[in-house]
Amino acid sequence: MSNMFWIGLVGALAALLFAGLQRKKVLSFSEGNDTMKKIASAIRQGANAYLKHQYVTVAKVFFVVFLILLALAAFHLLDNWFIPFAFLTGGIYSALAGFVGMKIATAANSRTAQAASESLNKGLNVAFSSGAVMGFTVVGLGLLDISVWFHILKYIAGYDAPKIAQTMVMFGMGASFMALFARVGGGIFTKAADVGADLVGKVEAGIPEDDPRNPATIADNVGDNVGDVAGMGADLYESYVGSILATFALGVAAYPDHSWGAMLLPIALAVVGILCSIFGSFLIRTKEGATQRELLGTLRKGTYTAAVLAAIIAAPLTYFILGNWGVYVAILCGLAGGCAIGYFTEYYTSDTYKPTQGLADATETGAATTIIGGLSLGMLSTIAPILIVGGAVIISFLAAGGSMTTSAADYASRFSQGLYGIGIAAVGMLSTLGITLATDAYGPVADNAGGIAEMSGLGEEVRERTDALDSLGNTTAATGKGFAIGSAALTALALLVSYVDIVKGKMSHAPDLSLTNPAVLVGLFIGAMLTFVFAAFTMSAVQRAAQSIVVEVRRQFREIAGIMEGETDPDYATCVGLCTKGALHEMVKPSLLAIIVPILTGLILSVEGVVGLLGGVSVTGFAMAVFMSNAGGAWDNAKKYIEAGHHGGKGSDCHKAAVIGDTVGDPFKDTSGPSLNILIKLVSTVSIVFSGLIVNIHLL
Repeated sequence: MSNMFWIGLVGALAALLFAGLQRKKVLSFSEGNDTMKKIASAIRQGANAYLKHQYVTVAKVFFVVFLILLALAAFHLLDNWFIPFAFLTGGIYSALAGFVGMKIATAANSRTAQAASESLNKGLNVAFSSGAVMGFTVVGLGLLDISVWFHILKYIAGYDAPKIAQTMVMFGMGASFMALFARVGGGIFTKAADVGADLVGKVEAGIPEDDPRNPATIADNVGDNVGDVAGMGADLYESYVGSILATFALGVAAYPDHSWGAMLLPIALAVVGILCSIFGSFLIRTKEGATQRELLGTLRKGTYTAAVLAAIIAAPLTYFILGNWGVYVAILCGLAGGCAIGYFTEYYTSDTYKPTQGLADATETGAATTIIGGLSLGMLSTIAPILIVGGAVIISFLAAGGSMTTSAADYASRFSQGLYGIGIAAVGMLSTLGITLATDAYGPVADNAGGIAEMSGLGEEVRERTDALDSLGNTTAATGKGFAIGSAALTALALLVSYVDIVKGKMSHAPDLSLTNPAVLVGLFIGAMLTFVFAAFTMSAVQRAAQSIVVEVRRQFREIAGIMEGETDPDYATCVGLCTKGALHEMVKPSLLAIIVPILTGLILSVEGVVGLLGGVSVTGFAMAVFMSNAGGAWDNAKKYIEAGHHGGKGSDCHKAAVIGDTVGDPFKDTSGPSLNILIKLVSTVSIVFSGLIVNIHLL
């Protein structure tokens, strides 16, 4: 088994090759007329400028952390010298995944608008192909990073399986670190522009969304790319890598006599998922005049087919590598759980179902009832994902060999095998990430295409097609976020167990991890508090950045003559600059919070406090993330449901109430909510990396 890890490199190359072919396909389509090219160029320049500034800012922080890790390695508080350098490669690959996604998205937006002027299927084809570039780049780079480091540690460093697993579980910190900066910074940018554009343009001035007279409209379209594409790519890269690395560590503990096989299985499963995702992507096509339900159906056909094929192929694969059918059941739990979470997220956020339609009904009595309805919908929507993840955890634990009977003689070994089942379930859930992320990344491209169609003055028929694609994109984006959050919960649990195993090996005594231990209890409270403080920081960051956009848009409407008449172009660049400045300034504080809090908790409350912290932030962060993402998605689609002609349509009092609800939901679904799933994993990986420091130095 130890000589078969080359399949990871093959899978990575297959994914990257397919991404390259999809990129070539997208670029072969026409960008449209000169006006469309000009608008797309402005969006592209703004996105490139923001990412350049963001990466320069993050590079400075990365350099400081790299020096700290080198110092810890010098004082033997890290396991080896590879960790600081793996921290850098994880961050670089995560940033690269986001950058590639953003580049293709900004190249595909005008092409999607032009394709939609020809047919709905052609528009869907271009937008989905650009999403596929993003999806397969993420899984390709993730598998490449893991495979290269595995071969370095095995063949150059000469490590055995347990040493490789314990080392590599710490490698996820760089990817998590970069993902949080990308998600938070991009989320602040996009929602500051969106909120500012909607409040002044749609509510106060009464002009349509993406109207070229709105000074914030270019910044809004730039934000879709830096937040929902670049940020999301870095986010899911980190989830994908983290689940595999955590399962490495759990595998060597569960199967000491078959360590290589236990580590090979998640790699092989990822490769199978890539091949099945490639097949599923060819099934996505639609017909002219398709309804929202039919558009959703075609995306489901591709993603569900990929999941079913992966489930079928995983059976002989699991038996050949481990000879354990229980582990196969755990994989099925992950695959089925991911699809189920996607379905229920779609149910609560799509305007083809009653919850969002009921939220649209609430606009009849004003903005207040719309906001109340969205909050209650989001809270109610947490039931299904939590029960699904809970069921997946229990079933995968028992199926893989775990036991609930603590008095059993072989409880310790069975417990380890059960935990491996939980880890492999997370890998199973993310195995078809290539196509799942493609359906998610497609959304911002369709949104930009609608904006370009509006600003270019394309016909009403084209706008109807782009609106249909955009509304579908809102649902797929919400589904993708639910999927990411669900996988984050399983991965965080696997990382928590890995942390406990690692610190036990470094301590001279067994830690007391019972709930009656005051350090564990206090850690739980701190973890729950961290979730709320982090959400507050990111929400207030959007508020402050959006206020600057509102002031600027009002100023331009007031001082620049001829804007409202369409005789003078607004100053788009100033709004882009304000969003960039606000996002870069505001993203640092919440991002550093995720690093500082677990280290301080460990230094004061030792290992027991950190375990409580990880439990508190994982449980509370999971529920909060689902609530915020689904509430925001439902508010957005309730607005689009009204814009489609219900409850008086565009410009009605109901529409104005829905716009306010959507404005409240913007930072919910695109900043705070999706950032929380990164928070719960980053806190875990930081705790693992700094475990040596915490074991050796603590105050209580």
